[in-house]
Amino acid sequence: MTGETAMVYLEAFHFLRGWLFLAAIPVVVIWWQTRRKSSAAGLRSDWIAPHLAAALTVPGNSSRGVQPIDVIALVLLLLISAAAGPTWSRAPAPFAAQTAPLVIVMQVTPSMEGTDVAPSRLARAKQKAMDLLELRAGARTALVGYAGSAHVVVPMSEDPGVMQPYLEGLSPDVMPIEGRDVAQGFALAQSLLAREASAGGIVFLLDELAAADVAALEDTSATSASVSQEGAAEDAPPAENGQVASLSFLYLLPEDAALPSGPTGSTAHIVTSDGRDVAAVERSLASAYQRAQLDNEAQPWEDRGAWLVWPALLLLLLWFRRGMAVRWAAQMAFVLWVLQPQVAHADGWRDWFLTPDQQGWIAYQNKDYARAAEAFADPYLRGVALYRGGQYEVAAEEMSRLETADAAFIEGMAHLKSRGYRDGVRAFERALALDPAHEAAAQNLPVSKEIVTYVETTREQSDTGEDRGIGADDVVFDNESGKGVETQIEASEEDSPEAHLSTDQWMRTVDTRTEDFLKQRFRLEAAQRKSAETAGAQEAEQ
Repeated sequence: MTGETAMVYLEAFHFLRGWLFLAAIPVVVIWWQTRRKSSAAGLRSDWIAPHLAAALTVPGNSSRGVQPIDVIALVLLLLISAAAGPTWSRAPAPFAAQTAPLVIVMQVTPSMEGTDVAPSRLARAKQKAMDLLELRAGARTALVGYAGSAHVVVPMSEDPGVMQPYLEGLSPDVMPIEGRDVAQGFALAQSLLAREASAGGIVFLLDELAAADVAALEDTSATSASVSQEGAAEDAPPAENGQVASLSFLYLLPEDAALPSGPTGSTAHIVTSDGRDVAAVERSLASAYQRAQLDNEAQPWEDRGAWLVWPALLLLLLWFRRGMAVRWAAQMAFVLWVLQPQVAHADGWRDWFLTPDQQGWIAYQNKDYARAAEAFADPYLRGVALYRGGQYEVAAEEMSRLETADAAFIEGMAHLKSRGYRDGVRAFERALALDPAHEAAAQNLPVSKEIVTYVETTREQSDTGEDRGIGADDVVFDNESGKGVETQIEASEEDSPEAHLSTDQWMRTVDTRTEDFLKQRFRLEAAQRKSAETAGAQEAEQ
């Protein structure tokens, strides 16, 4: 945990049930009275001869040192504090990623080919991008390149290996328009984050940021935030979701260069020969992400009281020392034995301290989804664990028994993962019937319908194999069978052809050099945007 994150947690620290500290009043009163009586007994022995007092005093009954009442009072105070529910973080949503998404925006202009930063500014930028991916192993990351126009190089992906060939293919030659439009790169990165379930970050890898660029970035950010707030429904998720929580700039300049200023609230660093710059960016992102999570009132606070139970249990071991109340420990052990569940488990001792859902959550956080699914008593959490573990058909069956919109949505996603597209459409429709404002179901329903239409059309055309010249022994795609490659359903932009393809499909389309592929795609996108702008201008004139 970094210092910045620790400060965020410290600021958020509070007790969920602070009124329970009223129970500490009688504990403190009894402790004080017991200690005072012990001290008074010690004073009365002062007017007895020392050798008689030593013979008549029970060892360990002195008012000095630790007494049983001290241990008992401390244990009770710890348990009361645990019951009060100390917390400093929100409970993570089980269906959402636990790390902030990040968009890397890279300047790809002729000035980035300068060699004042070895081996070159662009080469160092690519190295820093790979360092970030390695530092954020498993986190969702996207790559945007910009010059006079901005383009999505790689959409959000959890696989760093996917990004490497595209990074290598980036060069000023592949960019269709000359220039340095920072605002357009920022807007495109914002659009990628808008599809994410949680707040994320943007890091720029660039060599210059003019004053006009700073003003443009602040205007773009303010306009986006205003539109997001005005267009939000009353029951929509908090504005922090899918928004920019962290904005950082890594300048490809010599280490002794002056640090340029950036937009308000952003952080700026000059690239270093080691990993200090990348680590600083990740710390800023983690801190901002935690703050955004704390502000998300849709998520409940996570009760951390169990952390105080363990020291209380360790203190109970002192009861077995000579002079302590051993019989109390024996009585407590007897009570725990009586209350122990009759059903034996391999880890039966856990049942003394943790509920089945708590045990399942521990396994879930450790990504042991099979064990989590077995432990969870809550059917919704069990269904989520089954989905995460790749048991899509079982997860869909589990969620189909629940009458909630979230359960119906996960059922739909499970059907899509197992290629049950028609059942996925039905599940999304059920989710919207239960909650018409369910945003995720509303986004995925039209996409899944398009897939069903495409599959049925393809099947009709492929029955005879005439459209592609396939033979009788060739395999024809069938959505009702086959449990192979996962299908990725993402919200798509109308003017962005790459949004219609999954990351794996992107990789399969590259049958030439990566540079040639990027050059052709970027030119196509730039032409489509220009056509759309021209059409919009003509409509405005009419």
